[in-house]
Amino acid sequence: MNKNGITELLGIRYPIIQAGMIWASGWRLASAVSNAGGLGLIGSGSMYPEILREHIQKCKQATSKPFGVNVPLLYPDIDQIMDIILAENVPIVFTAAGNPSLWTQHLKLAGCKVVHVVSSVKFALKAQEAGVDAIVAEGFEAGGHNGREETTTMTLIPLVKKVIQIPLIAAGGIGSGPAMLAAMALGADGVQVGSRFVASPEASSHPSFKNAVIEAQQDSTELTLKELTPVRLLKNPFYEKVKALYAQGASTEELSLLLGKGRAKKGMFEGDLIEGELEIGQVAAQIEQILPAAEIVNEFIATYNRTLEKLKMFD
Repeated sequence: MNKNGITELLGIRYPIIQAGMIWASGWRLASAVSNAGGLGLIGSGSMYPEILREHIQKCKQATSKPFGVNVPLLYPDIDQIMDIILAENVPIVFTAAGNPSLWTQHLKLAGCKVVHVVSSVKFALKAQEAGVDAIVAEGFEAGGHNGREETTTMTLIPLVKKVIQIPLIAAGGIGSGPAMLAAMALGADGVQVGSRFVASPEASSHPSFKNAVIEAQQDSTELTLKELTPVRLLKNPFYEKVKALYAQGASTEELSLLLGKGRAKKGMFEGDLIEGELEIGQVAAQIEQILPAAEIVNEFIATYNRTLEKLKMFD
């Protein structure tokens, strides 16, 4: 695979970025992906500031390759999170869920590469105007918190590619080498992969959640709670409670009360498959086994190349 805008920008061998997922993306996963030639991201969204510092330091010890931190901009303690990132000289920051203009220039002045996650053409343009180095365009197939537009990845990538002049990373529904090839054929310079890396030994999520992911079927997830923050969930008894509230015409306040606090931790980190919130992408239906992160990266590249070779029959 040749170098391109993303591999050059991030200093990585393969244009594969592991998403900074809450309760899954600690230093073990991030360092394993980076060591395999991709870019590992530590997910700060589920970490107190000092826990993040510990994960960054352990990641430095576990890899000499580039790695980054994913930062949801609307989360509490954002000032402390950014101070730690700069103090620890993290080279790459992926921001999401907020206004990129608030932190981009501050981070870039400190020498960080900044990438922002968007779900629409409108926000891609705003991120480019804010001065980010690259954009992740995420389709609504993705797991976890999501855009309200419900635009699929295959529709979103060409639309964003058409209007930006900086490197583009595709996300949402990408769980294999052929899917990576499809995204890059549509204009992406690389891919961000979340759900596939959840089903790895290095992911910090609970084994029960990982097993639920590999048991998922085509209709096992749904985008819901749009009145709060849209999130794609595995259907479980908690999801059924959400669905029942909708059937009763529940208010935003009632939905928020049901969700409460710590629901995602309960499900994904503690393994409560009954009362927990289980965030995962539609691509979970394609995931059949738990594999080490390095094997996942290698499988992506091998199947990407095999598929590319097959398509040459149309020359």
